[in-house]
Amino acid sequence: MTNHKKDSAKTILVAPLSWGLGHATRCIPLVHELLAQNIQVIIAGDGHVAALLTMEFPQLPVIPLKSFAIKYPAEKKSFFFNMLWQLPGAMLSIYREKRWLAGAIKKYNIDAVISDNRMGLYNAGIRCVYITHQLGIKTGKGKWADKIARRLHYHFINQFNECWVPDFEGEQNLAGELSHPAQKPAVPVKYIGALSRLEQMQETTKQYDYLIILSGPEPQRTIFENILLKQIPYVEGKFLLVRGLPESSSTIQSSVNTTVVNHLTAAELNKAVQSSSLVISRSGYTTLMDLFKLNKNAILVPTPGQPEQEYLANHLATQKLFYITRQENFDLQQSIEAAVKLKSNNLSYSMYLYKPVLEQFVLSPNNGK
Repeated sequence: MTNHKKDSAKTILVAPLSWGLGHATRCIPLVHELLAQNIQVIIAGDGHVAALLTMEFPQLPVIPLKSFAIKYPAEKKSFFFNMLWQLPGAMLSIYREKRWLAGAIKKYNIDAVISDNRMGLYNAGIRCVYITHQLGIKTGKGKWADKIARRLHYHFINQFNECWVPDFEGEQNLAGELSHPAQKPAVPVKYIGALSRLEQMQETTKQYDYLIILSGPEPQRTIFENILLKQIPYVEGKFLLVRGLPESSSTIQSSVNTTVVNHLTAAELNKAVQSSSLVISRSGYTTLMDLFKLNKNAILVPTPGQPEQEYLANHLATQKLFYITRQENFDLQQSIEAAVKLKSNNLSYSMYLYKPVLEQFVLSPNNGK
């Protein structure tokens, strides 16, 4: 991509939501491309997200910006009403984000914003983009609840200049109805293709039979980790377990056939995925994009009570692209036997559709709505 020296003074804020690591990891290729275009990038976030992006971009400023501390229930049946109970707190967080951004624009001379699912990071004075793959929201409580959630989401999306959807526009896509609803927001919607921080390697040597990538909010991350740790000793093969805890320095006991790490950088994870025969992970959307890009076979276990992951898992199961199973009564040995029978995906779309969209955004005037 051509560098644009006339835009070298531009400063763009990149701010992913801190619910799990997925929003942050899919912003990594966007940040790399901005830097390639001589853009000054400021990252905003907190917790695991700030830790991860600091590791990936130690040369960039990472300023603290809290996310609403959503509490996920341990029981699937209480998910919807648990989310409804927390709605007032989420709305207050959106208001605080908007107020925070007004101050940050002045303090850091910000020219534009790329917000990944932070609904409060819009300002009428500068160009602001909102990233989401969930235009159509699945609440798990029927069409009426989905419609209400979508209307609320669209109210905030329409405050931005554009909405970028990390998926493919055609019939061959990753997120199905989530990214391709019948009704779209009023602002321009641009499909920017899959976003993955990983890159295909020319030559890899097999180091592990199975790579386990844990992610997502507690308590479900730990619950699934414990299920796996109990079953791994009874399965032949070499395991690498990535706990998805970039801030943690704690250690856990594991069997002799298992290597456990709290976190891997993008380069380390890239190598680990491609040097493993099979991946075991959640059906989070960012993970799916990584697996598609690397044409990797996987066992996907949706997080209980998260309708989005359950929909994605069912959507991909109908295409027989991955082996899908549930955390309830999870059987590691049985899942491995079933997964190895599936063929790897063969996605034909380019994985770099975001580059021309990002370049156009960089070259656009700084004025807002």
